[in-house]
Amino acid sequence: MTLEPAMTRTTPFDTLLVANRGEIACRVMRTARQMGLKTVAVYSDADANARHVREADAAIRIGPAAARESYLDIDAVISAARRTGAGAVHPGYGFLSENGRFVTALEEAGITFVGPPASAIAAMGDKSAAKARMANAKVPLVPGYHGDDQDDALLRSEADKIGYPVMLKASAGGGGKGMRVVESGDAFQAALDGCRRESSAAFGDERMLIEKYLVQPRHVEVQVFCDRQGQGVYLFERDCSVQRRHQKVLEEAPAPGMPPALREAMGSAAVRAAREIGYVGAGTVEFLLDADGAFYFMEMNTRLQVEHPVTEMITGQDLVEWQLRVAMGEPLPCTQEALTITGHSFEARLYAEDPEQDFLPATGTLTRFALDLEGAGLNGAQVRLDSGVESGDVVSMHYDPMLAKLIVHGVDRDAALATLNRALAALDVQGVVTNRAFLQRLATHPAFKNLELDTRFIERHEATLFAPRSDANEDYASAALVALHQLAGEQQGASPWQRHDGFRLNAPRRVRIALQAPAATGGDEPVVTVEGTRQPGDAHWRLAVSGQTFTASLAPLAGNAVAITLDGHRRRLQAQRDGNVLVLASPEGETRLVWQRLDAANHAAHEVQSSFTAPMHGTVVALLVDPGVSVEKGMPLMVMEAMKMEHAMTAPLNGSVASFHFQPGDTVSQGDVLLDFAAADQGVSS
Repeated sequence: MTLEPAMTRTTPFDTLLVANRGEIACRVMRTARQMGLKTVAVYSDADANARHVREADAAIRIGPAAARESYLDIDAVISAARRTGAGAVHPGYGFLSENGRFVTALEEAGITFVGPPASAIAAMGDKSAAKARMANAKVPLVPGYHGDDQDDALLRSEADKIGYPVMLKASAGGGGKGMRVVESGDAFQAALDGCRRESSAAFGDERMLIEKYLVQPRHVEVQVFCDRQGQGVYLFERDCSVQRRHQKVLEEAPAPGMPPALREAMGSAAVRAAREIGYVGAGTVEFLLDADGAFYFMEMNTRLQVEHPVTEMITGQDLVEWQLRVAMGEPLPCTQEALTITGHSFEARLYAEDPEQDFLPATGTLTRFALDLEGAGLNGAQVRLDSGVESGDVVSMHYDPMLAKLIVHGVDRDAALATLNRALAALDVQGVVTNRAFLQRLATHPAFKNLELDTRFIERHEATLFAPRSDANEDYASAALVALHQLAGEQQGASPWQRHDGFRLNAPRRVRIALQAPAATGGDEPVVTVEGTRQPGDAHWRLAVSGQTFTASLAPLAGNAVAITLDGHRRRLQAQRDGNVLVLASPEGETRLVWQRLDAANHAAHEVQSSFTAPMHGTVVALLVDPGVSVEKGMPLMVMEAMKMEHAMTAPLNGSVASFHFQPGDTVSQGDVLLDFAAADQGVSS
């Protein structure tokens, strides 16, 4: 039976409370302000100075850092709405966005929920019940068993009928818990027992459902919208196949290679699914699309999706505005016939995480967060950065590590993908490890460009996506040139007698720089030394790298962009410096190298590097030599770790360490002198 939309309070409101944080809170408030609404933020102790708090017209503290004591506290959120006179609450995504108890509590308080009725959320919350409802609405389902009889022998029999491989799923589950792929009948019972244990522990419910496991499906979802007048439309589809651990990484719209007839069939099925449960507002019906063109209902997300901007880009519609107008009782702004697709759009999710360390979340302070479109030559391109952070913000351990979403649009898929690649290269994030370079590797991967898409894309291409990068001599020369340019900038205006850059009257300037891939990038690459020489008054450097020489020059461009010319070959790069880490980004990829000035000059043995100072805040990892023991020039002396990367201090000349100022495990601050070094037959230098 198809339900009519639930009738709830629809009085227009002038104040909106956003019951969320980060990127989505900022996104919702942006549209609310454009509509003339007053915005209210809520925040935990960890978010007292967060961007969404700074941008709101009013903000209310709702509890400690832990989400269960703040953003998931229904009473605290409703109290904040009452204190500020908010007539409506937008839940964003995550937290309370799909919590039926929250919706009911808001209705009882006389506050409008910007989303579907509690009954619709409940209808899609139980996977088995949802499958039955979808079957009633004639929405295609993956062949499977969703019945109440949970006898072991019956479940095994149903799996045998479906045919292996099958997927066991917890009926009340989510987030990958209580889910296993069963390859054969012999493995069924053990997998069933394991799934039941996980489901019972996570959800207090042992019920299972069984589905045919599709080997290489695509994840295609349809954006639907319904109003309180009973009208429903679909705003086309998105492909979200590129995932890690069931979490989406790259999304695009429309789904590539989608025939018009299949698009209409999936869209109509999605609208039937929404009407079946009396849906109101924005929702997403997720399907698995098999290689033969068959599609099957997977689940419905009863909220706005993270990836909604790609749909906005191709339709020209503001989905948050649609949500707010529907919540006020207005009809849908467009009919199905009026909706069209223009061009192609991609979204890349920027996370504070380290892909090289199994996507381990990262924390810290964002010393810089900017998108240099001018430097990347993207002025006029359709590029959008939906962010919940700014330079100087702290990334804490308490919440999801997503920092921002980079969204681009082009006339077709190839054009949009090229813009995405250039925009990723132009994204300047310093102070916190992110997945920016990994996203760029995804966007430039030949299989992704050639539409070889399925939900195991990252797993199947792991060897190439995580292959250690081998930097060429040109990369080392470019990095050294950036370091030399920055050294010159730091020395600009100093008296020659106060400089430590090898200045000699009427003599060539010579500087030696050591470069090495950070330890965290998986390279045991040796230290590469670049020697730069420049004649007085000459704008060009002569760089020597591993027996190869270059005539090189650097010209600053807009933002962080630079033009580097090596032997007449000019390249535009984004040059970022994070402490002693140099990051050179281009549409071809990223070079990340730790650099260190080896010596002040190479004229005499007594001109040793004047100080061994910590390039940034960090921890001493190891002392590699004993004080007083002779070492050769270039030998590593000690290692410190900063930003999850290791930095080695090396001997500038033959000599010995007179003393270390810190021991392994000690914390050091940027600029701390780490050791005293004595050149052979010379005194101590600190």
